[in-house]
Amino acid sequence: MNLFSQIRELVIDNLHAMLSEGSLPRGLSFDNVAVEPPRDAAHGDMATNAAMVLAKPAQMKPRDIAELLVQNLAMDPRIESAEVAGPGFINLRLSETLWRDLVKNVLETGADFGRSGMGQGKKVNVEYVSANPTGPLHVGHTRGAVFGDALASLLDFAGYDVTREYYINDGGAQVDVLARSVYLRYLEAHGQDVAFEDGTYPGDYLVPVGQALKDKVGDAYVGQDESVWLVEIREFATAAMMDLIRDDLKALNVTMDKFFSEKSLYGTGLIEDALASLEAKGLIYEGVLEPPKGKTPEDWEPREQTLFKSTEHGDDVDRPVKKSDGAWTYFAPDIAYHYDKVQRGYDELIDIFGADHGGYVKRMKAAVSALSDGQTPLDIKLTQLVKLWKNGEPFKMSKRAGNFVTLRDVVEQVGADVTRFVMLTRKNDAPLDFDFDKVLEQSKDNPVFYVQYAHARVCSALKKAGETGAAVTDADLACADLSLLSDPAEIAVAKKVAEWPRLVEIAGRTNEPHRVAFYLYELASELHSLYHMGKDKPELRFVQEDNAQATQAKIALARAVAIVISAGLGILGVTPAQEMR
Repeated sequence: MNLFSQIRELVIDNLHAMLSEGSLPRGLSFDNVAVEPPRDAAHGDMATNAAMVLAKPAQMKPRDIAELLVQNLAMDPRIESAEVAGPGFINLRLSETLWRDLVKNVLETGADFGRSGMGQGKKVNVEYVSANPTGPLHVGHTRGAVFGDALASLLDFAGYDVTREYYINDGGAQVDVLARSVYLRYLEAHGQDVAFEDGTYPGDYLVPVGQALKDKVGDAYVGQDESVWLVEIREFATAAMMDLIRDDLKALNVTMDKFFSEKSLYGTGLIEDALASLEAKGLIYEGVLEPPKGKTPEDWEPREQTLFKSTEHGDDVDRPVKKSDGAWTYFAPDIAYHYDKVQRGYDELIDIFGADHGGYVKRMKAAVSALSDGQTPLDIKLTQLVKLWKNGEPFKMSKRAGNFVTLRDVVEQVGADVTRFVMLTRKNDAPLDFDFDKVLEQSKDNPVFYVQYAHARVCSALKKAGETGAAVTDADLACADLSLLSDPAEIAVAKKVAEWPRLVEIAGRTNEPHRVAFYLYELASELHSLYHMGKDKPELRFVQEDNAQATQAKIALARAVAIVISAGLGILGVTPAQEMR
């Protein structure tokens, strides 16, 4: 039950009626007509911009359109009042019956309240994390993992067919460095002293990998040349790191649908096929690029390379896909990987990148545009850095990781639920401060606690109401006399609940799951405010000791809030609290 959609349909129906009667000229589009909450709640329950967006194409004054539309809207029983404001905005007040009916609908619909058909079953691939398989996930990966996972859940809730995918970067030189690092730990397991040089990975997480390799092959590689063991240890180490990464993701309650190996693109013709597709469109050529910014002719050596004409699809410069020595650039397998996703028939692709990949956005969008002939949109979301604090100081790096704070460090400090919620309290492209002390604080200033406490508070009220003999199943509460909800504070809570279906569609349309966290905080605030009013106004208390009917109505409202909070937390990947400890 999306009240905003229903009232928008009412506005559109009345505009069509105005077309039919000649009050508006034919041929107008109503696509930009919106119905949304007013900026100031004192102005009404909803507002529409219909007159403002239609004035210019209709060649009419906005107020003239608005005054005609208001007359028609006021005749609908759902509309208590309709008023023209300013140059032509229309403010609407709805019948209180609608808000009570909404509470009933929430109770009858349950966890599916707010689910949308907006996505129409379109296939969306969300690729996130995709860390190099060279060590445990760090705090930057944590934010990307939480954001990507919540976005995937949001899109599923909004009616899309979602695939969660991890791209394993196991085809580059970094996995050779990993193999050499594991070899050093292998030698160490044999009692040798080793030194980590040439960029090898010194983290303690490779100690058990070196021991496991020793257990498997004994001393077969001791003293052997790299040519003997590099390929085998690379595969062994990569598998071990992916097991570690999967465990890290599991600790954060993240489960992928698909893992795609970059290495599978090499020697299989997949890269060649992708570039052949671009070449057939006249987008591959041999050429020499201009020197990069900041380079002078003296230190720039022009080399002929195989280039992708990415400027024809919105990029700033054309991009090399094959070096002058015949080796693929890093960009070539990425093109092939996205070509594979396009070939799999996705209607939309979403990539979650770290902030350091900002320079990769235009070229990747250009590639997908070219590969799909502009038919498959690619949205790339960048996640900004996370700064960790504890006891008022920056949180130190992890010894086991060698040079960074791991995902496990964070989860072990505060738990998966807190980690996930806090990572979504800022928009993905805004920096985030993560203070270990504040995120465990039991106060209104801690959104995790505040939202969880609201859910737990409802659970406590339900239990107390049940102890008085009131029937408190959702089916029973849906049959409650909701006309007993009459106080403005109670109606305000119902109005906030009514925003949930609209919020889901907006967040899904913009790929912004942080909107869910913000909304849940606002909804929790309304619930807590109503609860505290009951201290001075006993008639507002959730449990009315001497009035079972009133208790049922008030608990019905509280339970509707809990249903929405639970659904929202489910999208964020957070378990709703039944009680606070």
